[in-house]
Amino acid sequence: MRVKLVLLVMAGVVIGYASWLLLRPVKIVAVHEDRHFSSVLVNNFPFTTRGKIEWWLQNKDMLKERYGIPKPASYGNFSITFWLFGDGYKEEGKYDRRCFNDMKTKVNCIEKDIVLNVRNSKNMGVVFFANGGIYRIDKNGKIAKVNID
Repeated sequence: MRVKLVLLVMAGVVIGYASWLLLRPVKIVAVHEDRHFSSVLVNNFPFTTRGKIEWWLQNKDMLKERYGIPKPASYGNFSITFWLFGDGYKEEGKYDRRCFNDMKTKVNCIEKDIVLNVRNSKNMGVVFFANGGIYRIDKNGKIAKVNID
């Protein structure tokens, strides 16, 4: 009986922690721009590919209103990369970090931890790069993996 109670409590703790991780709102820390390329630094981004793409679909209008992104090039292309902010800005250092030239300080780099890249081009339309795969929204509005041969 006691073992069952301990297991039940442990399961409750694990389920509670997992729920907390999954339900935390995404926090946008900063947005950096370089022409039609935008970098969005985030915390608490969804884990799954579906969650990431659905977050984009639900928040693309907010990103346009608040941050003015995407800013397509004259020919329509744009790229938005969502990076985990992690431990914050660091100096360039010896590591391969992503640095932002729009910051006039030596502490202007982050670890390269991409969680989602959204690209638009005339040929492909909107394409999502997440978790090692390439995805599009198909004719039926479903998220479909792009097979590259």
